[in-house]
Amino acid sequence: MSMAAPHSRFDKVPQAPEDAILGVTIAYNNDKTDTKLNLGVGAYRTEDGKPLVLNVVRKVEEILLKENHEYLAIDGLPEFRNLTAKLIFGEDSKLLQEGKVATVQSLSGTGALRVGAAFVEKWLPDVSVYLPTPTWGNHMNIFTHARVPHKKYRYFSNSIRGLDLEGMLADLQAAADGSIVLLHACAHNPTGCDPTRDQWQRIADVMKSKGHLPFFDSAYQGFASGDLDHDAWAVRHFADRGFELIVSQSYAKNMGLYGERIGALNIVVNNAEEAEKVRSQLKVLIRPMYSNPPAHGARIVAAVLRDPALRAEWKQELKAMADRIMTMRSSLRDELKRLGTPGDWSHIVSQIGMFSFTGLSEIQVEAMTAKHHVYMTKDGRISMAGLSSRTVPHLAHAIDDVVRNVS
Repeated sequence: MSMAAPHSRFDKVPQAPEDAILGVTIAYNNDKTDTKLNLGVGAYRTEDGKPLVLNVVRKVEEILLKENHEYLAIDGLPEFRNLTAKLIFGEDSKLLQEGKVATVQSLSGTGALRVGAAFVEKWLPDVSVYLPTPTWGNHMNIFTHARVPHKKYRYFSNSIRGLDLEGMLADLQAAADGSIVLLHACAHNPTGCDPTRDQWQRIADVMKSKGHLPFFDSAYQGFASGDLDHDAWAVRHFADRGFELIVSQSYAKNMGLYGERIGALNIVVNNAEEAEKVRSQLKVLIRPMYSNPPAHGARIVAAVLRDPALRAEWKQELKAMADRIMTMRSSLRDELKRLGTPGDWSHIVSQIGMFSFTGLSEIQVEAMTAKHHVYMTKDGRISMAGLSSRTVPHLAHAIDDVVRNVS
């Protein structure tokens, strides 16, 4: 007599779709074609298409071999917290001198955003977060799972392939007073389109008049332009104008520590007493989430930022990565121009950072993959860091083909 299959408590759990971004790499890995090209991954690659471990990181890791594996405090390594705050706000920041910044170590930038979202949900209830259109795909997931209401503001204009400043300002003006506005500190993902300094000042003007709270996502400091201070300008401008701020940081891109999950969350308040209260509440949120952060990445970053020689070497390597990406931008633009590809491709070089928003439609992206084995996100974003002088011609010919033949 056959036995009926036992009932499962989990038989109603549906299969979830692949992540829109990470799923690109899964599809790429399943492709057996020699000419395949993965431009979906947000990670730097060398000219040979290999992951890069910075020389300065290798040096520090050798020093750290004798470190123990004890738990860190809930809010992380104290030296790291101090140094990472100085990196984003400036060595001579009055905010830091006056103790107005609550900083906690986080699980990279994503973890910082998630803890920040949990803090907003608990202590700023019913306040909506405004996200740029478009934005990094995980931003909406983070605030949704934290149960924080979120809305959109205009950011990128497809018609001009650039910043829709007037639309952005109008939407921020129309938002309820005291809303939270998520801003990309530099190298906007996915568009690579950043405001100029004059435009940042206009954005700050509107936000100040409306009492909005800026929430900066700083994932690419130094990686965008090759200059750490240049890429922190927007955050420091808002700080100098007296805004309270929330700022997330990541060392995945600028130090190549993708798998170490090292970042920080900073909350700028009005006085040192408030800062200590805020940090205490951040620790309350972190404890049941993951108890305390990992030590290795924090020790690497602290060692690099602490030592003048290591810090100088890091800046050189950072500049080399940024320069190589800029070279890939110029090479792709030049190849498309040589091919006579219809359209204006100047936006490829005017955009900045890891990604370029090509302007290709979703159906053109599908053709890029199906016919040319070029893998990218469906919104037309490509990772310039995944290109090399060897693969630029292949990408340019693929773009030329779909622009001419797929509408």
